[in-house]
Amino acid sequence: MHVIPRTILCVDDDADDQLMVFETIKEINPDARIATAINGLEALHFLSNAKTKEELPCLIIMDINMPLMDGKETVSRIKKERRFDSIPIVLFTTSSSQLDRTFCEQFNIPFVTKPLSPKELFHVVKGILALANG
Repeated sequence: MHVIPRTILCVDDDADDQLMVFETIKEINPDARIATAINGLEALHFLSNAKTKEELPCLIIMDINMPLMDGKETVSRIKKERRFDSIPIVLFTTSSSQLDRTFCEQFNIPFVTKPLSPKELFHVVKGILALANG
C-alpha cells in the first residue's frame, strides 16, 4: 500500500522566506507536499476546504507579521476549531518580542526565530518537521 505524504502548510507573506523553507523541507524530505499561504485568511481558507482529516496538514509553519490577518490571530482562530486544534503549529518568525513568546506559551506552541544562515535553517527546519503529526 502506497502512503500519500501529508501536507505541510507554510504561511508567510515573505516570498524569499517561503522559498527558503520550501527548498529546505524538500532537501530534508523530497516527498513532502507543501502548501503555501501568504496570510492568515488564506491559511484558514485552505483548512476549511479540507474535507477529511487526511486532507488537513500534518504541520503548520506560521509567520507572525503578515497583512490582512497576522499569525497570532490565525492561531487563535485555528485553536478555536475542534477539527483543527490537533494540528501542530510552529510560529516561525523574525520577531523577538516577549509578547509574541508569551502568546506562544499560552497556546503551547513553539516559537522559533528564523535563522540567518542556510546551515542553521537546515537544522531548525529539521527540528520543526519532527513536530509533524503522522
